[in-house]
Amino acid sequence: MQTLENNYAFIDSQNVNLGIQNLGWKLDWERFRVYLKEKYFISTAYLFIGYIQENQDLYASLQKAGYILIFKPVIPNENGEVKGNVDADLVLQTMIDFQNYDKAVIVTSDGDFYSLVKYLYERNKLKMIMSPYVKTCSKLLKKSAKEKIVFMDNLKSKLEYKYKRKSTA
Repeated sequence: MQTLENNYAFIDSQNVNLGIQNLGWKLDWERFRVYLKEKYFISTAYLFIGYIQENQDLYASLQKAGYILIFKPVIPNENGEVKGNVDADLVLQTMIDFQNYDKAVIVTSDGDFYSLVKYLYERNKLKMIMSPYVKTCSKLLKKSAKEKIVFMDNLKSKLEYKYKRKSTA
């Protein structure tokens, strides 16, 4: 059955990646994109990600899987660690596209998105919050999403990355 829903996903890649890794497995981003399309009727999936020059192959594979990448320049801190803080970019894109989608799926555990989620919920524009893990999800986020929150820890069998050997042919 064809749906008439036109939903968008806004994904905090660093938050999701670290959250899933803390559960002891690795997310298969290609399978996740298919899951979003089939489960939540996601036509457009934005992936907010820090830009690191050496990760070109990763970016190409994510685009091939169907994500629209929104890059944030990263600057190493005094320890050489990098962090692409994408919160403002995710909120801005969600509001730029507000009239273009029926409902939004926000993928994060970060409480900084409390106000955005509350705003979307109050206007019946929130489809779902997807958080990697119930115990690490912000209480503010749980409060603002109310019943529209799911946790990814029980999706391991569907979304875990399984090493694929490259064919030698």
